[in-house]
Amino acid sequence: MAYWAANAVGLAIAYLLGSIPTGYLAGRLLKGIDIREHGSKSTGATNVLRTLGKWPALAVLLVDVLKGVTAVVFARWWSIGFSSWLVGSSPSTAEPQGLEFWIVCLAGLAALSGHGRSIWLNFTGGKSAATGLGVLLAVSWPVGLGAAGVFGLTLASSRIVSLSSMLAALMAIALVCVLEQPLPYRLLVIAGGMYVIARHRANIQRLLSGTEPRLGQSSF
Repeated sequence: MAYWAANAVGLAIAYLLGSIPTGYLAGRLLKGIDIREHGSKSTGATNVLRTLGKWPALAVLLVDVLKGVTAVVFARWWSIGFSSWLVGSSPSTAEPQGLEFWIVCLAGLAALSGHGRSIWLNFTGGKSAATGLGVLLAVSWPVGLGAAGVFGLTLASSRIVSLSSMLAALMAIALVCVLEQPLPYRLLVIAGGMYVIARHRANIQRLLSGTEPRLGQSSF
């Protein structure tokens, strides 16, 4: 019972790590504004770029990626190490075989949900692309680097961040299905990738209508 309670706490912490409102805090600290009232209304790095400039956007991007990495690494450590210490057993007897992969899967989803639905912002937030990249890098760095590569190439050619993010999510799904990965990690990447794409619903409509802004243009 203590093991399951400890992991529930670990997942809650993963959510809270993901929910740190980096873009919102940057707006408040640098200009005293609520970034949700400007540009695309998102708290992600792209809206920070349009509203606050490139250096704040870079800082927000890096912190959001780090949130995803930290949530997964913490959940893995918590599940294997600290929760075993709580029940006074070795990891092999405290943790059911293979459960670590499922804990990591749930922690990644918790971090994504935290970023997109932050408890500190009345359950609003960003589109979870950067935090999703952090989760990917922590779960499977080849998948994460592949997705990052597609993002970079698409952004360089189209200068459309939303399109780049969605294609990166699709590449991550393709890679995790092709490469040798545990089933929970595959489910995590598929669910997380679809979540990121779903968060871009408004962007998809603008892409289809040809009104999606490119980098350097104002957002609708």
